[in-house]
Amino acid sequence: MFDLNTMRLELSEAYDLSPNPELAEQMQDVYEKMSRVVNPVDWATYAPYVAAINALKKERNAVILAHNYMTPEIYHGVADVVGDSLQLAVKAVEVEADVIVQCGVHFMAETSKILNPSKTVLIPDMEAGCSLAESITADGIAQMRAKYPGAPVVSYVNTTAEVKAASDICCTSSNAAQIVAAMENDTVIMTPDQYLAQNVARDVPQKNVVWWEGSCIVHEQYTAQDLKDFREWNPGTSIIAHPECPPDVVDESDFSGSTSGIIKFVTDNRPEKAMLVTECSMASNIADALPDVDFVGPCNMCPFMKKITLEKILWSLHTMSEPVEVDPNVAQKAKVAVQRMIDLSQKLGI
Repeated sequence: MFDLNTMRLELSEAYDLSPNPELAEQMQDVYEKMSRVVNPVDWATYAPYVAAINALKKERNAVILAHNYMTPEIYHGVADVVGDSLQLAVKAVEVEADVIVQCGVHFMAETSKILNPSKTVLIPDMEAGCSLAESITADGIAQMRAKYPGAPVVSYVNTTAEVKAASDICCTSSNAAQIVAAMENDTVIMTPDQYLAQNVARDVPQKNVVWWEGSCIVHEQYTAQDLKDFREWNPGTSIIAHPECPPDVVDESDFSGSTSGIIKFVTDNRPEKAMLVTECSMASNIADALPDVDFVGPCNMCPFMKKITLEKILWSLHTMSEPVEVDPNVAQKAKVAVQRMIDLSQKLGI
């Protein structure tokens, strides 16, 4: 649990973090990447943190991997690599720095540590968990194996190291259908996201896809009626949904894809108005690169992703906390499942 007062006192003694319009002006090139969604007053507050973090990265030989759901000042201001779970997993293997700061949730930091056991992997807040990852354990995998003997287990990367270690291969929302289709068995177990599994089952009808009944607190909140109502109120809007949404929500959308898939769709098609049926920060992070697209409508915020802040990133690099550790035996088994995903994805050209 963070002692915010202690953290802020120590940081204020080590760095000048007071709002600085002059510094903000000097860092205009960084601000331009987020100016459409971050006002100048807020940028003057963020700029000292961004400058301090970027200086510390060089000092610590560190890189920051940031998920697409990070807020714009993190995504554009301090991240060295941004992307969805698959992209971050691939890049985690390629980084040469000694320290990886994972700006995302805990399972992502575990994945980076699994792939880089000799590197220091930090997460700015250990309480940045994931409702989906917490919905299943290795015992749950064992239950599914007992129910469907011989069926391979494809587990979403949104799982703990323990669950990955008990699985045959991992997947992300961007490669789930292709990985399930590539399994040799007719029956395939998917865990833990029931909605991703149900959407994959429709895309891969040649397989009998069975699933664990977990879900994401962000995406399960959307309903098909929400989208119908919004379309009635805002005709002409392209509705783009993440496949962690229920199937009827996906049916009501114009396109469904992973976070990277959503970005590519909007970039390629440039709809006049777009509603992203996913986590709030997605639209904010791509808004400045797509000034001709009007991002409209409601979104749901992930309370776990939003635990990662500039202040906590600076504290993490300043104190080298919180280091993520994975039991070596668990990590070895989990790495097999993650590496199979990466290798198969590259083979399939995903």
